[in-house]
Amino acid sequence: MEDAKLTLYEHLSELRGRLWKVTLVVLALGGASLAWSREIFNLLMRPVLAALPEGNRALVYTSGIEEINVLLKVGLYAGLFLATPVALHQLWKFVAPGLLKSERRAVGPFVAFGTVFFVAGALFCYWAILPSMFRFLLTPGEAGPVRERITLSRARAEDAGRLFFAGEPAGAAAMAREAVGELSGKGEGQIAPPPVLTTSPLEMGERAARLGRLLDLALGQPSAERSSLALAVKLHAEAEKLLSQGSLQQAAVNLEESLAALAQSFPDDAGSLREIWSAQRHLAAAQFRLGQEEWTKPMLSMKEQLSLVLMLEVAFGAIFELPLIMALLAMIGLLKFRFVAKYQRYAILACVVLAAIVSPTGDVVNLSLMAVPMVVCFEVGVLLVWVFERRRNERAAAAAADGEAGGTSAAG
Repeated sequence: MEDAKLTLYEHLSELRGRLWKVTLVVLALGGASLAWSREIFNLLMRPVLAALPEGNRALVYTSGIEEINVLLKVGLYAGLFLATPVALHQLWKFVAPGLLKSERRAVGPFVAFGTVFFVAGALFCYWAILPSMFRFLLTPGEAGPVRERITLSRARAEDAGRLFFAGEPAGAAAMAREAVGELSGKGEGQIAPPPVLTTSPLEMGERAARLGRLLDLALGQPSAERSSLALAVKLHAEAEKLLSQGSLQQAAVNLEESLAALAQSFPDDAGSLREIWSAQRHLAAAQFRLGQEEWTKPMLSMKEQLSLVLMLEVAFGAIFELPLIMALLAMIGLLKFRFVAKYQRYAILACVVLAAIVSPTGDVVNLSLMAVPMVVCFEVGVLLVWVFERRRNERAAAAAADGEAGGTSAAG
């Protein structure tokens, strides 16, 4: 019955029935996935959030129902991914009448390998494509190196503060000088310190916050001279109050007096503490300059970033299915090795052009990360076409030989 030839209308009716089955499975699995849609969304957005500047790692929504729509879309696509084995099985059942009886038994390997290839493509996109792509897209060109130097300098300055209160003032002072040197880009701490007085509320706020962290560390030291330390805390609190009132100049003076009182709490190591404070002032000034240079600020919406990520995930899953699809077409006789080999160079060029179109960035690294898997998958497909076409020809020749032998014996 399976070998009976069907009309075009019957083929289309069968295709419609199988598509309905796949659709129902996708909807069922997607509905079940809604219970974890928020967790899945957070997982998908990790490469995006990791590429955003520190302190600004958040996505926005522009309408009251956008978040609900995003979570529904996540559930639907989760159902699509989970229904991959069912879709591949239905595809096999649709083309099975065009296969030899011995080939129809390969439904299990086809579904298993197809599912593995699809998942491998999605994982390759998630781990290799998305992080580098979003870093390229979301890192400001001119301010990027400055931000990197500030990040390294901040880490050294914070370590210097902890090292000082751990009883290593000399090492802390050296590390503070290294932090200042990082900001210069030369590795030397020979930049002129920023002026005490400034008209920038951002810079003053940074100074107050950094001095506050030093005071918190000092309060945990039993060896600190308590009266000087109490005065430092009082002056810092007054500076923060002045800042809130807009008195920047007096607040700057109070911060310097607070630091002087803190240094008196550790008279033997006052020089090292001033080195640390100098690094903190440099960092506050550098943060202010960075804010001036970064005149654009990323504000990404949930809907747009999810659409981009899901499009690339599905695209790479489909690309990794290319060898299997080519093998299936070769098995039913629709794709010939001679045709594939003849147009192989054009196919490779098409892969590169398609990768350039799909890639949201223009750099060579991301273009290669997209083009190379396409070319590799196509070459594996060419090899599979050659293997299955050869097997099909050998089986057809063997069947013809058996038929001729049977006819000759019957005639005899």
